[in-house]
Amino acid sequence: MKRNCIVAAIAAVALPSAWLLAQQAAHDTHANLYPPADIVWKDGPASLPKGAKFAVLEGDPGKEGMFVMRVRVPDGFHIPAHTHPKPERVTVIQGTFKLAMDQNMKRETAHALPAGTYGVWPPGMIHAVWTEGETIVQFHGMGPWVINYVNPADDPRNAKK
Repeated sequence: MKRNCIVAAIAAVALPSAWLLAQQAAHDTHANLYPPADIVWKDGPASLPKGAKFAVLEGDPGKEGMFVMRVRVPDGFHIPAHTHPKPERVTVIQGTFKLAMDQNMKRETAHALPAGTYGVWPPGMIHAVWTEGETIVQFHGMGPWVINYVNPADDPRNAKK
């Protein structure tokens, strides 16, 4: 009898707790979907040359933690030589992303990364970018996302207003 009372007491506590956890999980699980037509593009970020548009899909690239953002730039867009303090992870969604690395900063010898390409490069690697066609690139990683131009005069944030 005593054993049955203990089992009943445990069930009385455990079952409602399990039900509450299941209800909480049911309310917290939903999908965030971003069809291309629904993505809201904004000017900037200020760290990129004029003409860039971006859309943050997840997280906040300016803060600690995971983020996903897309950058859309016009044909012929150029980002001068720069580095990042964290690994950079990119997926080319549209267009061609031309990547020049280290000491070879020439457009003619840059690696052409067509749509569908995924790339990752280490923190501190000097690189420059040119685009062919309107290009959309998805950046994903751990924030904050920071860009440091090799030549401070290339940094749009330093431009006279």
